[in-house]
Amino acid sequence: MDSRSFLGLNRIGETTTFEMPVDIRISTGGSFLFGGAGLGACISALETVSQRNLVWATAQYLSFARTNELVTIDVTLVVNGPQITQGRAVARVGDREILTVNAALGDRNFEAAGQFAKMPQAPSPEQTPARQHIHDSPGTIHDSLQQRVVKGRSLAQLDGSLSDGNVVMWAHIPALIEDVDATALGILGDFVPMAIGQALGLAAGGNSLDNTIRIVKLVPTKWVLLDIYIDAIDRGFGHGRVNMFAEDGTLMATASQSCKARKWKN
Repeated sequence: MDSRSFLGLNRIGETTTFEMPVDIRISTGGSFLFGGAGLGACISALETVSQRNLVWATAQYLSFARTNELVTIDVTLVVNGPQITQGRAVARVGDREILTVNAALGDRNFEAAGQFAKMPQAPSPEQTPARQHIHDSPGTIHDSLQQRVVKGRSLAQLDGSLSDGNVVMWAHIPALIEDVDATALGILGDFVPMAIGQALGLAAGGNSLDNTIRIVKLVPTKWVLLDIYIDAIDRGFGHGRVNMFAEDGTLMATASQSCKARKWKN
């Protein structure tokens, strides 16, 4: 299964319009579309229409798509240059706009390259405990994504004390049998909100206001190591970023988000 099949994204003929049912497997425990799945679907649509690889994309989350609703994505390519395409994708449920994604896509020849962010030391995913969830929501995105925490606190350790704001976690989409692509990284990069509670020592998280992903280099990998940093939480909002590494240490992408901080309901 590729990432588009995992999302259930379908192109309508040869048009620039796509449809995606909000299946439970891409929904949160709150019965709405997981933000990373929405961004991933828009990335897939933009890459399909432009026939170019993603450089960066930024999503603004405007509303919720509920489980079993149908999301329609319309792609507009605004600038089509010899090397770079710039465009946007707008996702709606009926007349209600859910999210807007602006993006640049393309590749350029430039002989110099270098990676300066370093992957943190981490045991293999097989040697790392699975992430605990405060709510048991069978069949949702928590079941669709495997998550194994390298650095982070258990639910019992959330004692109200501040941490250093850093969470390290392996993540994997078991349904994917093809290599991780930009769409998959869009899905996996949406874990800054989960680190809010870790940083504060509270049973808390957040609802994303935005998500910006920047693709560096795609390499074959099964698991992705998420090195998450919460920079600050104030005025009811949290701000953070994540580096996404392949198992061989290659930096594949970076992402950053702001979110509404909120405590989980018991």
